[in-house]
Amino acid sequence: MAPIDIALVLLVNLIWGFNFVAAKVGVSELPPMLLTGIRFCAIGLVLSPLILRVPRDQIRAVLWVALTAGLCHFGLLFIGIGLVGDVSSAAVAIQLNIPFVTILSVVILKETIRWRRILGIVIAFAGVIVIGFDPRVFSYLDGLLLCVAAAFSMAVAMIIMRRMRGVGVFTLQAWMGLVTGPSMLLFSALFETGQGAAVTNASLLAWAAVAYTAFGSSLIAHAANFRLLQRYPVTTTAPLMLLSPVLGIVFGVLLLDDALTWRMIGGSLMTLAGVGIIMLRERKIVGAAP
Repeated sequence: MAPIDIALVLLVNLIWGFNFVAAKVGVSELPPMLLTGIRFCAIGLVLSPLILRVPRDQIRAVLWVALTAGLCHFGLLFIGIGLVGDVSSAAVAIQLNIPFVTILSVVILKETIRWRRILGIVIAFAGVIVIGFDPRVFSYLDGLLLCVAAAFSMAVAMIIMRRMRGVGVFTLQAWMGLVTGPSMLLFSALFETGQGAAVTNASLLAWAAVAYTAFGSSLIAHAANFRLLQRYPVTTTAPLMLLSPVLGIVFGVLLLDDALTWRMIGGSLMTLAGVGIIMLRERKIVGAAP
């Protein structure tokens, strides 16, 4: 891997790792549905010229991705982050999208997996269960479960994206903004209260967090990751992205005073190890293919 691409790997991990902190800061002052709606409206506005650049036979798939990856994934994730007591558990739980997408690949795409990837799936889920039985986590188990549901939603989106052709990463982001932004604002109007006061009283730090999640995470990091995916197989780059949840945990401890128990540490290591087994096994399979 070229030095510039190694630097991009580190940049993407730093941006996505810090994104958990930014999201927690944002939802501490703004209702999560409102924040998600504002974030995606901003993305859609900036990228609106790209909305028409979708092949007609791919529009349905793009809309499904916008629904599952945008509305469901980020909506559930930001609500979950608002409920959890720390970002560490959310950073780990969201990694379940890899085991989920592996399971869905077997069920929907009829792919075959062997015992090593099955073992990785079991270890990954066992790690989240260990975290869930931490006495501190019992107080916000609903938030953790919402993060797990967000991981499943992203896995569904990944299955759909595997079949998409001719749709650029920024075009997809534009459609996610078009669909997710107004929809989340509508849901916020229906299910949340105090939006006007929250917007009026939100600090510059909260608005900076919104801008970071929109343009840092969604645009800069995705653009850098897209370059990596163009130059290297996904089975090469994906394991390297396991650094982002580790950095999310570190940033949470250093910046938000998250407390780490031995159960939290052990569960996190189990989940990351399970995800790593799945990714590395897929890399070997691809490498052995003719």
